[in-house]
This record gives sequence, structure tokens and C-alpha cells, in this order.
Amino acid sequence: MDDKMKVGPLGPFPRVSKPVFSVSAILIVGFIIFGAVFTETAGALFTAAQAAIANYFGWFLIIVANLAVVVSLYLAIGPYGRVRLGRQTDKPEYGLFSWTAMLFSAGIGIGLLYWGVAEPLYHYFAPPMAEPETIEAAEQAMMISFLHWGIHGWALYCIVGLSLAYFHYRKGLPLSIRSALYPIIGERIYGTWGHVVDILAVFGTMFGIVTTLGLGVMQISSGLNSLFGIPDTLPVQIVLIAIITVFATISVMAGLDGGIKRISNLNIQLSFVLLGFVLIFGPTLFVLDSFVENVGNYISNLVVISFWSEAYTDSNWQAGWTIFYWAWWVSWSPFVGIFIARISRGRTVREFTLGVLFIPVVILFFWFTAFGGAAIHMEMIGNPGLIEATKASYGSAIFKLLEFMPLTKFVTTVVIVMIVIWFVTSSDSGSFVIDMLTAGGDADPPRIQRLFWATTEGVIAAVLLIAGGLSALQAAAVVAGFPFAAVILVMMYGLLRGLGRDSLVLYRYKQWYETEHEAEHNLPNAYVDETELPDVHPGPSITAPRHAE
Repeated sequence: MDDKMKVGPLGPFPRVSKPVFSVSAILIVGFIIFGAVFTETAGALFTAAQAAIANYFGWFLIIVANLAVVVSLYLAIGPYGRVRLGRQTDKPEYGLFSWTAMLFSAGIGIGLLYWGVAEPLYHYFAPPMAEPETIEAAEQAMMISFLHWGIHGWALYCIVGLSLAYFHYRKGLPLSIRSALYPIIGERIYGTWGHVVDILAVFGTMFGIVTTLGLGVMQISSGLNSLFGIPDTLPVQIVLIAIITVFATISVMAGLDGGIKRISNLNIQLSFVLLGFVLIFGPTLFVLDSFVENVGNYISNLVVISFWSEAYTDSNWQAGWTIFYWAWWVSWSPFVGIFIARISRGRTVREFTLGVLFIPVVILFFWFTAFGGAAIHMEMIGNPGLIEATKASYGSAIFKLLEFMPLTKFVTTVVIVMIVIWFVTSSDSGSFVIDMLTAGGDADPPRIQRLFWATTEGVIAAVLLIAGGLSALQAAAVVAGFPFAAVILVMMYGLLRGLGRDSLVLYRYKQWYETEHEAEHNLPNAYVDETELPDVHPGPSITAPRHAE
């Protein structure tokens, strides 16, 4: 960790950044009290703010999301692809399967099971640009679902994660959001501005995780009610939060290798088993055929739907869907970006970018086709009641679909277990990230601080669930995350600027040094502004260049 970061003990916590830890804790407690005591006021305030963002700044979020895609693709195929996150001799810290499992678990959370059936069905019976419940609506439903869960969201994660990984592993800066701003504000990242962006990241991460935990517990409770007749009541939901928090605490205390990695691997394995089950016992041929067509429709219409903003219509559909998704991806990007950066040491820029952009997207596309596409197919050939179930509750749609499969009770039980595991992976990775941020960017923060944040997440979720403030919390997470869209723009600029002065890039394109090792050994490791870099000339100990410029 950078020795310029001021960290020290605070009460029982041995190593924290006092401004970030203290202010974050005060803001979080204040919001809990506000949301619990003044539930209706909080709901109205944050819902209005969320609507204002969607209505007046939707165009800005569309630009940021699309620009993230362009920059990410450039980084993947451009001249910086072979720069390694660390020394050029470093090897990836985690294998491809474990790395994919952890980034996928952190980046998706419960969304895979919560929306896999519900969203395509919703767009099928309420499409924005087609007649409901038609073939055109079915094609559009899958295309829109792919848009919301496809390359745009993962590009936002990619920009944040790659920026932090590059400046931490390559330049020795702290593993926190502030480091990505170094090319813009320099040493001031260690002062007030750095504290502000880290506090904002802590706030968004905490409430994004808590909202997901609260909403997911409602889905688990619904599944237990339909399967075992357990009452779908508030006390049951509180008990579920406690159980999930205990598992998440055990996992985060065990660390990346001992807990988060193992649970993420189990998570992805169970997901593939469930996906295979639905593929085999569902409309197999339709799923395979429609997957190819869905991907083709998505790619061929990507530019149009990516820039669509309802400018020529009176509709407000996009504010509740696409714009909301972009704001939600942005609000989650600090948490997911830091976590992906933490597990990506030793990968090249090209490996990182292609892996983050396309591996999760392929899995998600096939998942939505197998679950959502199968549900739409069943509705097109009959009336199984899936639409009614979706209208009643988004979270119950997947359980209704499984009623038409064999081994319904067993598979439903597996799904409930998977939901719990998804929450555990989201919660433990979220706690780990919050602890890194409040510990001044420490990549291996103290365990007692992990315990504190993991427990805090469960307590906040329970309090707000009792108070009925989760809807306000969801809106607040989006509102708090919105300013981070501007930070992402700055990150794009800073990352490109930093890579342009990287020792390997200078070696390859300027040929000042004979070998990559010489380039890394002789050029400064810590990032400095390019205007402050002296001209680099071969010295007595450096082999002469092989050719002149």
C-alpha cells in the first residue's frame, strides 16, 4: 500500500483511514435513522430524485455507457493490450475459472435468478416498441434484456476495475477509487478530494448490497412459502437475513482464497447445473435456435438501441428500465471494479478487458435465453400462467417456470440454496471492498474490520426491511451512484493517459531500451504527470538502442 496514505488505529479497528471510515459510518447511520423513522418522506425524496435523474440526465448516462464500451474495446485491441497488471514477469494470481466465478458472482448477484425469467416476460407482455404478446414482442423482449445485461454494464465495470488495477499493481498507488484520479489531481488524491470519492464509493456499495439483500430475502421467503408452506412474513425474512449474514461473515473472515473463491466456484458450478437442467427438460431446440437468433438481433441492432433515448415519443418507458439500469450499473461499479481489480494481478490489459467484457455476457445471454426465452415460448404456445405470476411478483416467476419441469420441489430447493449463495458472495465481496476503501486502499484489510462491515450490512438490511424503507434505499443507491458517472469519464481519460506513459509502451514504441526488463527497471514505477517526466536517454549501463527513431 502507498506509504502516503494515512492509516492508523481507531477504537478496536487497527488500520483505517479515519476520515473515510468515520464519515462513511456517520452517513450510513444517519441514512438508516432517516429511512427508518421518516420512511414516507425518505421514499418520496429519493424516488423524486431518481425520477429527475432519469428524466433530465438520461442522455448523459447513455453517453457514458456507450463511451465505456468504445474505450474498453480500444483497450482490448489497441496498443496497450500487452501491458501486464504488475511486472511483465508476473503470472495471474487466480486461474481463469476461479477468476471468472468471482467476478461474475460479484458483478451479478441475485439478478441472474431474480430477472432471468421475469424481465423477458415483462417486455413480452409490455414491450416499448411492439404489439404485446406477438412474435415481434418476443424478439424485442430478448433484445432489450440482452441490452440491459450485456456489454454496456460490464464495460462500466471494466473501466473502473482496470483503472484501479493498473494504478495499484503497475504504479504502486492504493487500491481505492482515489488512485484513478491521480493523472487529474495528482497528490491531492491523499487529501479531501480523495476522501470524498472513497466515501461516495463506500456509501453506494453498502446500500447497493443491502438493497439487493433485502429484496432477495423477499424472493427466498416467497420460494419457501410455495415449496414448504412456511409463512411469508417479516419475522421469517429477518431470520433469513441473519442466516445469510452469518454465512457471509464466515466467508469474508476466511479471506479471498479460503472463503470468497470457494463459494464463488460453488456458485458458478450450481448455476451451470441448473442451466443444463432447464436446457434438457425445457424446449431444448427452441433455446438453441433462439440463442443464435437473439445474439444476431442484439449485435445487428446494438448501435440503434444503445443510443435510443425516446426523443421522438411521449413515452417514459426508458426511465424505468434502460436509464435505471445504467444508473444501477454505475452505482455498483466502484464495488465491483475494486473487487475485480483485487483478483486480477498478473493479467494483461487485453486478458482483463476481453474477460470482463465477454465471458460473463455469453453466460448471461444463454441464461436469459434458456429461462426467459423458454418462458416466452411456453406463453406463445399456451397459457401456463407465467405472465400472471410475473405481474404478481417478479421474484416468483422462476418458481412458476419450474412447476412445468420434473423434480419441481428438488430443483426449487436448489434454486433457493443458490439465491442464498449468490447473496453470500455479494455480501462477502462487498464487505471486503468496503473494508479496503476504509482501510486506505489496503488490499488485505484486517479481519475485525471485515467482521464489522459484514455484520453492519445484515443489521441495516433488517432495520430497513422492518421499516419498509427498501424502495427508498434502492432509489437512494441510484441517486448516490449517479455522480460517479462523471468520475468514470475522468477514469477513462486518466487510464489512457497513464497507459500512454507506461514503461512497456515506451519500450515498444520508442525503443529507448533493449529489453522490457530494462524499461521497467529504469523508468519510474510511481505514476507522475507526463509533463514532469524528464527526457529519457540511454545511460552508461543501458545497452544502446537497436535503431534510431
